[in-house]
Amino acid sequence: MRKDLLFGFIIMALVVISTIVLIPWGNIESGHMGLLMLSLVVVAIMLGFPTAFTLMGMGMIFTFISYSFQNPALALDNTLALMVQRAYAVMTNDVLISIPLFVFMGYLVERANLIEKLFRSLHLALVRVPGSLAVATIFTCAIFATATGIVGAVVTLMGLLALPAMLKAGYDTRVSAGCITAGGCLGILIPPSVLLIVYGATAGVSVVQLYAGAFFPGLMLAGLYIAYVIILAKLKPNLMPPLSAKERIVPLPMSYTELGEKISQKVIPAILIALKGKRNVAVAPKELFKALFIALLPLLVFVLFTGSIYKVVTAPLEAISSELVEMGSGFDSAPSESSSGGLSLPPGAEEEKRGGLSLPPGAEEDKPPVVAAAVLSADQVQVAEVAAAKALEPRDAPTWFWVMTAIFAAMLAIYYLLLTWVRLEIFKMLLGSFFPLAILILFVLGSIVFGLATPTEAAAIGAIGGVILAAAYKQLNFRIIKESVFLTAKTGAMVCWLFVGSSIFSAAFALLGGQTLVEHWVLSLGLSPIEFLILAQVIIFLLGWPLEWTEIIVIFMPIFVPLLDKFGIDPLFFGLLVALNLQTAFLSPPVAMSAFYLKGVAPPHVTLNQIFLGMMPFMGIQVLAIVLLYMFPAIGLWLPAVLYK
Repeated sequence: MRKDLLFGFIIMALVVISTIVLIPWGNIESGHMGLLMLSLVVVAIMLGFPTAFTLMGMGMIFTFISYSFQNPALALDNTLALMVQRAYAVMTNDVLISIPLFVFMGYLVERANLIEKLFRSLHLALVRVPGSLAVATIFTCAIFATATGIVGAVVTLMGLLALPAMLKAGYDTRVSAGCITAGGCLGILIPPSVLLIVYGATAGVSVVQLYAGAFFPGLMLAGLYIAYVIILAKLKPNLMPPLSAKERIVPLPMSYTELGEKISQKVIPAILIALKGKRNVAVAPKELFKALFIALLPLLVFVLFTGSIYKVVTAPLEAISSELVEMGSGFDSAPSESSSGGLSLPPGAEEEKRGGLSLPPGAEEDKPPVVAAAVLSADQVQVAEVAAAKALEPRDAPTWFWVMTAIFAAMLAIYYLLLTWVRLEIFKMLLGSFFPLAILILFVLGSIVFGLATPTEAAAIGAIGGVILAAAYKQLNFRIIKESVFLTAKTGAMVCWLFVGSSIFSAAFALLGGQTLVEHWVLSLGLSPIEFLILAQVIIFLLGWPLEWTEIIVIFMPIFVPLLDKFGIDPLFFGLLVALNLQTAFLSPPVAMSAFYLKGVAPPHVTLNQIFLGMMPFMGIQVLAIVLLYMFPAIGLWLPAVLYK
């Protein structure tokens, strides 16, 4: 028997045995029926039944049982009504519209044939880095996974492209497989992640804040992967041998070769000398200006970027709106508890806000109200005028802006000092592969994070960008559109039915009292918030072995999320931990989907055990990343706090 099947049957047996042992058969309550339903759902999914319809079917059966206990005559009507209400609630959830749009963008980008050019250009750009092929593989996986968010597609394409190149270069099979499988899973965490949308819709957390919070943890995880590969290549060069001089050769255009041989290998001096006509070179001025424009693009981007940031940080403050207050009124000016965050209003202001006027003390109701004129002293008027004038003056740029500008300027200076014709050609290759994807990702994420668009609107921008990219690379045709639309409809239907099934299942679980039973049990353990977080993450980590992330989110998050208030845990922080943790669902042997994706396209001599062994160090890095995020929550919470405070 296959090891993965044996493992699955063992897990199912443990679930069944635990259910039989823990349920008090002599004194069964409705809450125990909820736990029985939960265990039956897990076993049915592991047996291969469709997740969405298993949730829906189990939910309806146990909802009918729950209503039968209350009123047997109306049990069927109430069950069908609940099903309709839950399905309608999912249909009216606007956030879910972004899922098919992001998926459509991903399928179009996948079919634009960018990944081969991206891998080649990044490989040449990082050729001097130890383990350059492995580092380029992780970089490519991270960028492509961010653009597509489809783990299977990224792992499969990189398995076809990067794995043969790495094996041909003498790389260890386990290291090569680990880099591809781990890098391909980064799209689960790095925005725009479908997992974060599903979690946000399930837990009622802002998807915008989840995207902002997941940005730095995603970069941290990718950075840890790359650091591990570089250190391993330094310590054990035989696992990742450096490339030969022949493999490092970059073919140059004739104009670049002539300028390098007759004038200088340095790009900027060579172009300036050639434009002055001091050397006899047969290069047309048009070619020279084109090369100069490409070389100066980083400087142009630097000027535009720093200029826009400077304009934002030095913009004048808005004029402070001051309320005229009656002198000697003596009302309390302490900040109010209202959500507006403003000052408490003087007596009678609330009535004025509603359209009425409060009467002064002793006034009769039938007499016209006496309204006192608001008066300001001369000093107060002068202070207000000075404050208004200062508010309209430009602000001084903060220190961090100048530090950031100095760092980028130093990097730019080093870039131009080292810029040769070979590096310029590699930069041109990056312009044709890396930067279009990077711009698309920045437009989509930037519009979401900075509040310029909702996730749904940003997803629409991304879908249009995917169409433009496919057209720009001459890959847009009826077949590509047809395949992308079909796969998008298939994925979108799966997610929507998952939500409908999850909603019905959660309602049945609550009706049976399963949630209350779980809460009472957890609270009876006397756990601290730290201990509860560790327990929850361990459970999710273990669930990642037999179940996929979609099943864990839609089945178990409705159970965990209501407990967060009891322990004072931020649902946003918990969601980031879950997203980081759930990548183990694709890297945890023996039910690791990314390993099977890679095995399907790997050469015959690459065994599944080798792929599993290569994944294990990266799985350990994931655990380290979870620990770091847990110890330093600011990694995930700092950016949302800065942007949305």
